[in-house]
Amino acid sequence: MEKTIIIIIVSALAILLLAVACVSAVEAGAITYEEKVTEAYSAIKVQEKRRADLLPLLADAINAYDTHEYETLMSVIEARVSQDGRVTDKTINEINELVNVVLEAYPELKSNTNYQEFMKESAITENKIAETRTAYNKAVSRYNTYVRHPIKRFFLSISGYEVIEFEKLSYDVSEDAPTDLFG
Repeated sequence: MEKTIIIIIVSALAILLLAVACVSAVEAGAITYEEKVTEAYSAIKVQEKRRADLLPLLADAINAYDTHEYETLMSVIEARVSQDGRVTDKTINEINELVNVVLEAYPELKSNTNYQEFMKESAITENKIAETRTAYNKAVSRYNTYVRHPIKRFFLSISGYEVIEFEKLSYDVSEDAPTDLFG
């Protein structure tokens, strides 16, 4: 009789410990998924900050360089204008030769390279933002699937865990996206 009572008590304690472990494990899983959603959201903000910092900076550099290139070419033209203020065929040929010499000696004077670099950086930045948004939406899906599972939802309610309502992001243009960078 005593052995039966001891076996019943030990079995009840084992079942109770197992139930506590299950509830704790389910809550720990929910917290892990919640943190992954938070981390993914933070990654989006990092990439949006990169965009907000980098693209206007590149655009300003390109605008400054374009101004420098324009002023340089205008100086060359002014220096080659004939005495009476007219541009002759001879003057145009001299200008072309001088411009070719300048471009050969200073290939970085080509603005199109700056624009190409800007486009490349823009594409890289937008791809990174798209990747981080996709990762966020996947993290939200995993979390929502986890906390909506009937058995897990039951254990979470027992533990007192408050389920957070995360929503997936839409792919609308964010309000802080740069616009009119070259205007």
